[in-house]
Amino acid sequence: MFSKSKINDPNAKPEDSKAAAAPSGAAPAAPSSAPKPDFSSSPRPKAPPSTLSTDLTITGNLKTTGDIQVEGNVEGDIRAHLLTVGETAVIKGEIVADDIVVNGRVIGRVRGLKVRLTSTARVEGDIIHKTIAIESGAHFEGSVQRQDDPLNTGPKSAASGVGATPAAAAPSAAPKPAEAPKS
Repeated sequence: MFSKSKINDPNAKPEDSKAAAAPSGAAPAAPSSAPKPDFSSSPRPKAPPSTLSTDLTITGNLKTTGDIQVEGNVEGDIRAHLLTVGETAVIKGEIVADDIVVNGRVIGRVRGLKVRLTSTARVEGDIIHKTIAIESGAHFEGSVQRQDDPLNTGPKSAASGVGATPAAAAPSAAPKPAEAPKS
């Protein structure tokens, strides 16, 4: 950074002494362009979670690479890095996140690397997880399945289910002709 500043200062001085405002105007445009990419690459601080308040109802899917805290109602799927379902929240749909903390109600599938159901949680649906914690007092109705990569099993399961039916039909058709000549 110090060397860039020193380079920019000498460049500006010779341009100011060599010509009028036109070359000076051209030179600052280039350095201005250079720092902007530096600034855009440097915002690495984590953004605060997006909060959906108690008076908010959303119909549709939500997708973010950041964090979401839901206090209101959501009818749709949610994908996030960290998802916190507040005590007043009701989510009807699939939720997928690296970390999921459920304090409220979820009606649908829950998929996460770390899933935690607190004592106020109400979950109606299957949970696919890598690690899970269920506090005393949590209500849960569904199945629990541990997987090493629960975030990618949903699409694979759907693809396998769709692919399994035609694949099962194709192998069934193939062995029948193969079995007929053998018999």
